[in-house]
Amino acid sequence: MRIPAMRIPRIASMSVIALLLAMSGMAVAAATEAPANNPGTSAEKPAQIPTTEKEFVASINGFDKAQIIEQLGEPTNKNDITNAKTGKLEASIWHYHNLNTDEKGEYYKTTELDFIDDKVVLVVFMNSTGEDTSYELKNDAPMPSIGM
Repeated sequence: MRIPAMRIPRIASMSVIALLLAMSGMAVAAATEAPANNPGTSAEKPAQIPTTEKEFVASINGFDKAQIIEQLGEPTNKNDITNAKTGKLEASIWHYHNLNTDEKGEYYKTTELDFIDDKVVLVVFMNSTGEDTSYELKNDAPMPSIGM
């Protein structure tokens, strides 16, 4: 059986697509997340946000926006995605420059933090400044549905 091709409008950034996918899976992630004060969990939130990439990724979702700003300062670039109909903030995309290091100790030019509500749901390390990235979404365009 041949499946017909779908036309999906192009979105300028893959991270926006990933952010939307993360938003759709939030309920499942919340249902499987271990409680922070559960004695059976071995990972504890560090007092300081680490800057090495693996430790950063492992711990950043334990910090809220206020704690991140307190430790890292205001992001270089901040984009908020709001619902056009309700005006509610749906997500935020923040960029920091020269914040994180790879395993060789070299800095990534940009670290992108994608938020839903007050928590980081996606981290992207880039070897570019990220200034050529656009996050404009068309809120009036319906999301394509995929039939099963």
